[in-house]
Amino acid sequence: MEIVNLEAGRLAAYCCEQIRRLIPFGDETEFGLVEKHLPEALQRLDHCVSNVAIWKAGRFDILHSSQYCIFLYYLSNTIWKQEKATAICTKLFLLNKQLNAIDVFYEIEMPEIFFIGHSVGIVLAKATYGNHLVLYQNSTVGKNNGVAPVIEDGVILYPNTAVIGSSRVRERSIIAQGVSVINRDTEPKRIVYQGAENTLVFRESRRDILSDFFRSV
Repeated sequence: MEIVNLEAGRLAAYCCEQIRRLIPFGDETEFGLVEKHLPEALQRLDHCVSNVAIWKAGRFDILHSSQYCIFLYYLSNTIWKQEKATAICTKLFLLNKQLNAIDVFYEIEMPEIFFIGHSVGIVLAKATYGNHLVLYQNSTVGKNNGVAPVIEDGVILYPNTAVIGSSRVRERSIIAQGVSVINRDTEPKRIVYQGAENTLVFRESRRDILSDFFRSV
C-alpha cells in the first residue's frame, strides 16, 4: 500500500510518537506491538480504502483524517485480537478520540469495508455491524438496558442519527439526518424519516445511493 505524506518505514514510529505526546508515561516495550502488527493493520486498511469509490485504491494518506481514523481503529483492533494488550490498545483508542473525536473502542468488530464521512461526534457501541457501512458526524449506535442494535449490510447513517437498543437496521436502510431508531426495526432498502410522535416513515429511494460510496455493492 502506498503511504502518502510520510515515509512508509516511519509510520510505526510516527504513531508511537503521537501516543507519547498524548500520554507521556508507560511501558516503552509495548510500542513494539505497533510495529509488529502494522502490516496486518495496513492490509485491512488497504482492503477498505480500495473499495471506497471516492478514494484512490491502494493509497493511504496519513493527513486524510477519515483514512487515519480508520487506520487507528484497525491497528488497535488487530493488536487486541492478536495480543489482548489492553494498555497500548487503550492508548490508540484515546489517540483516535483526541485526533478525530470518535468513540470506536478497539474491542468492537467493525466491518471489513466501511466509510466515514466526518468522524466528529461518532459514538459506536459493541453492536453488530454489517459490511459497506456509512457513518457521518454525530451518528450514534448505542445499547439500551444492555441490548445492542444489529446493523445489516449496506446501511447509511447520516448526520445526527441514532440507532439504539433492540433495533435491527435492515439491509440497505438509509437513516435520514436527525432520525432516531429506538427499539425498532427498519424496512430493507428504504429511506427512514422521522414521523410524528417518534414514529418512523419509510420511503423508497429513487436511486442506489450506496453505489456513490463503494465500488462494488
